[in-house]
Amino acid sequence: MGRFLGFGFTLTLLFCMAQGKVLRYDFVVKETPIKMLCETNRSVLTVNDLFPGPEIRAHKGDTIYVNVTNTGPYGVTIHWHGVREKRYPWSDGPENITQCPIPTNSSFLQKVILTEEEGTLWWHAHSDWTRATVHGPIIILPVNDTNYPYKFDEQHTIVIAEWYARDTKAIIDEALATGGDPDLSVAYTINGQPGDSYSCSNGSAYNITVVQGKTYLFRIIHSGMNEEMFFGIAKHNLTVVGMDGAYLKPLKTNYLMITPGQTMDVLVTANQAPGRYYMVFSPFLDTGAPLNENITRAIVQYNGNYNHSETPLLPELPGFTNKSDAGNFTVQLRSLNSKEHPSKVPTKITRNITITVAVNQQPCPANKTCTGPQGNMLSTSLNNISFSAPSISILQAYYNNLQGVYNKTFPDTPPFVFDYTGNVSALGDVANVSTEVLMINYNEEVEIRFQGTNFAAENHPMHLHGYSFYVVGMGDGNFSDSYVSQYNTVDPPYINTVGLPKNGWTAIRFKADNPGVWFMHCHLERHASWGMDTVIVVGDGAKKHQKVLPPPKDMPPCSVS
Repeated sequence: MGRFLGFGFTLTLLFCMAQGKVLRYDFVVKETPIKMLCETNRSVLTVNDLFPGPEIRAHKGDTIYVNVTNTGPYGVTIHWHGVREKRYPWSDGPENITQCPIPTNSSFLQKVILTEEEGTLWWHAHSDWTRATVHGPIIILPVNDTNYPYKFDEQHTIVIAEWYARDTKAIIDEALATGGDPDLSVAYTINGQPGDSYSCSNGSAYNITVVQGKTYLFRIIHSGMNEEMFFGIAKHNLTVVGMDGAYLKPLKTNYLMITPGQTMDVLVTANQAPGRYYMVFSPFLDTGAPLNENITRAIVQYNGNYNHSETPLLPELPGFTNKSDAGNFTVQLRSLNSKEHPSKVPTKITRNITITVAVNQQPCPANKTCTGPQGNMLSTSLNNISFSAPSISILQAYYNNLQGVYNKTFPDTPPFVFDYTGNVSALGDVANVSTEVLMINYNEEVEIRFQGTNFAAENHPMHLHGYSFYVVGMGDGNFSDSYVSQYNTVDPPYINTVGLPKNGWTAIRFKADNPGVWFMHCHLERHASWGMDTVIVVGDGAKKHQKVLPPPKDMPPCSVS
């Protein structure tokens, strides 16, 4: 577990092109017995028997073909998180949005097109809850390997994940059937290891050996399912230099706040006395929802002669519910905005969209026992619409002009206006359950304002497929038009997943220059499963190079569930 290179996959350099190289990987989705904590061996889905899965390593501008073979017991899909897939949504991966699942004992050759991305991204399953164990890193190097805007000596990839005591597909299937909260995870893991604070861990933890005086690039990936995280290393400062496959102005800090779906590139200089220091992930949650309050820790261990048996030092991290420190970290992030990596913030907005984000409930069906609040079923919504995925792919329906699969009526504004963050009931009214998509014209300059509500309020990491976006504003309370003059349109962070603060708002901007069908959703899996999703359809432009490319011949059939 936790090894990324040289195991179970084939990497073949085919040939060079002016735009980059063409690479090939083989992924086999399969059941693998893994022993974790006090459990006996339990079979979980993995890729190539690895947890986390194999690393994809490429250069900016490369094209990657990944042959995904599914030998698991049910259909799966794979998503390349943060890759724009320019004009080619066919390989993006969300189940029944851009493709139907890859059936058991079948393969799908996915084309991963790298364009502007540079830094750390990741891939993961995008069907049911299988991404809990089906995920891995994507490392995108500068074109000439050394053209970084910062210096470091070595690099390490760090993947945070959540471990469940039962099969995750069974967990979410049961929760959706009964309307209640799904099981909590029982542990957090770092590169596949829960660390030495858990029972039956035998005192083992993931170790990184460092040399005093050297600087290390830590590529941190939050693949966890439902919890945001604080991160720190005892006695060491962190310098954040990248996020979601784009560079940032160096931000010096002693902790990070990272949401599920996000990646961060962090420089750490080994400038302390030789010894052993804990690296810790600790959950953040500022609501009354259930929380796995465990932490997970790895060890940064200096090379050299000292007492290696001494207990490592622990970092001082914000408390589980420290909203202030979580927000203070996030608002400091700035794009690098250099000559080589300029910011291109849209300033002539042609489409303004406001989306309320809420936790709702649905009435329990007749003759059924439900385990949600007041005997109802938990639900979530965007603009009071709880998304219902169709039984076939929205992309295929759109491309082939099939009728009756979705409606083009997702609204640009909430259906009714109220004091969103005021004193409202704990759970929102019953939302409409339907398959609504948001239609956007090619090349529109779009602003989306996510508005949190006090309906079971908490943070929501919102992720948009097919795009990165500029986070131009963020604040507490209800959004006001007067805030627009305070936007950062010079160097806002350019990311693909942003945390909407509890009872607050976040404004993002992007240019709709990537035609296709693109999923947008909360990256807390329980919220996404309950309907906190929608689909953005960006239409074709007038010219040939502004249109969606044709589908591959081996698209998984939609007749298979």
